Amino acid sequence: MSEAVPVGRQTDLGYAKLMPDVDRESAWLLTLDGTPQSYVDLAEPTHLEFEYTRRLGHLADVLAPAGRPLDALHLGGGALTLPRYLAATRPGSSQHVVEVDGPLLALVAEHLPWPASVTTAVGDARALLAEAPAGSQDLIVADVFHGSRTPAHLTSVEFVRLAAAALREGGCYAANLADGPPLAFAKAQAATVAAVFPHLLLVAEAPVLRGRRYGNILLAGSTAPLPAADLARLLAADVFPARLTDGPALAALIGATPPVTDATATDSPPPPSGAFSIG
Repeated sequence: MSEAVPVGRQTDLGYAKLMPDVDRESAWLLTLDGTPQSYVDLAEPTHLEFEYTRRLGHLADVLAPAGRPLDALHLGGGALTLPRYLAATRPGSSQHVVEVDGPLLALVAEHLPWPASVTTAVGDARALLAEAPAGSQDLIVADVFHGSRTPAHLTSVEFVRLAAAALREGGCYAANLADGPPLAFAKAQAATVAAVFPHLLLVAEAPVLRGRRYGNILLAGSTAPLPAADLARLLAADVFPARLTDGPALAALIGATPPVTDATATDSPPPPSGAFSIG
């Protein structure tokens, strides 16, 4: 077998590069303009390398009994790490992925093909979310970054309402975000999700939650109570532990922060220099 070598291509959003992991024979890292986007192990799709994907995986694990298929809509594709995970852990799941960068999706399809059960579409996440049939999804994951920032039009209460409309009763909306001190963006996003869903939780590493450094934040909302205790146990036992905040503690974190609307939405804050980029 020939040795795996990096491949790169200019895409709509930047220069994408697939690099083999020297420590895992079947694993690849996807970067865009030097910023890590996805990590995939083709032989072991249940291996989740990045902290934030592990947390999304834990959330998916506790949303329904083990092995039960889910109908899932993924906004933001990258190398389709979470769809591959769900296809392996919940066979029979119906999954659709929306990715705005067509050439990026083509690069991944050429070198890292995904399961046939996962369908894809090229287009704007919000526009295609608006076309989703009402009450059709168990899980909607918003993980959209243009470079290292979430676009403004995917941060508003109007956007979250579109997700709520596409979810079944008791379905879960999950958003992967990034923020740093003083967590103004994260607080505003929590307020936005709270304006749509009566039940929500926030997951982050303790230093991020305390406003000491920049990092990923997971927000989840639902019309039904979320399995916070089960999720908290998985998060605490993970090799990259994280803290779950909900109820009065999350309400206190949000404070008087108002929800974001289309009129007030801005892109998420840029990361500090060198926070995510690799050489």
